Amino acid sequence: MSHFRDKTALVTGGNSGIGRGIALRLAKAGARLIIVARDPEKGARVVAEVEAMGGMAEFHALDLAEANQVTALADRLTSSLGSLDLLVNNAGVGMSRGGVTRQMGPVERWKALRGPNLDATYMMSATLLPLLAKSDQGAIVNISSTATWHGNWGLYCAAKAGIEGLTRAFAAEAASHGVRVNGVSPGWIATENDATSHPAGPKGEWALPPSLFNRMGTPDEIAAAVLFLGAPDASFITGQTLIVDGGMMVIDYPSLPALTENGDKLRSRPE
Repeated sequence: MSHFRDKTALVTGGNSGIGRGIALRLAKAGARLIIVARDPEKGARVVAEVEAMGGMAEFHALDLAEANQVTALADRLTSSLGSLDLLVNNAGVGMSRGGVTRQMGPVERWKALRGPNLDATYMMSATLLPLLAKSDQGAIVNISSTATWHGNWGLYCAAKAGIEGLTRAFAAEAASHGVRVNGVSPGWIATENDATSHPAGPKGEWALPPSLFNRMGTPDEIAAAVLFLGAPDASFITGQTLIVDGGMMVIDYPSLPALTENGDKLRSRPE
C-alpha cells in the first residue's frame, strides 16, 4: 500500500503489542512515524526496527493521561510538522482482578482507567485536529475492544465503550475539517508480550475458543484494518468501528458444539 509514502503517522502506545504491529506496518507502507508512549527503552527498540527496514521514526516519552504533557507534545509537533496525516489512538491500560486496584478508592480507580484510555484519546484527538486538518487525507483511528460488549471486572469495558462513543462524536466534529474518524475493535490478540491473554482451562485447552478460526489474532491483522481505515480507500467511511475478532461477536456460545463435527476440537489450544 503506497497511500502512506511520504505521509506522517502518529501511533500512541506504539512501542509494544498491537501498537508496535501498527507502527511496523505503517513503516512498511512508507510512513514517517511518530511513536508516543511511556517507556523510552521499548520506544528505542521500535525506532531501531523501523530504521532497520529503511524507515524513519522518532519517539516521544510522555504520560498520555496527563493533559499538560499532551498539550506540550501538540505544541512541539505543530512547530515541527507541516501537517499530520494519521493519528492512531492505541495506548491504554487494563486492570486485572487483583493487584493494586484492590487498594484504590472509587475515585482513584476510575481515574486510573479513564485517564490512559478515554482521556488520552480525547486529548490527542482534540489537540492534534488542527494538524490533521492540514493534510489532504487526515484521519484518526481509535483502538477500542470487544470488551465494550461485555461487563468485566475493572471497568475496562466502560473506558473502551467511551472511546467508541468518542469516535462517533469526533467524526461529527472533524468532518468539517476534512478529517475522518473511525475505530477498530480487536478481539483476543496474541502479542509479543503475552501470547496467552485468553482464559484457558487447567490442561491448556481453551475455556472458550479465541475465535471461530480456533486461534488468537495477530497485531498485524489489527494493523491491516487500521491502515485501511486510515487510507484514502476509506474516504467515505467515518464514525464507524470495525470489529476484528475472528467472528466471535456473531455467534451464540451455547451453539458452539454444533459449529464443527467435533465440538471439543474447537475448544482446544491451537498448536
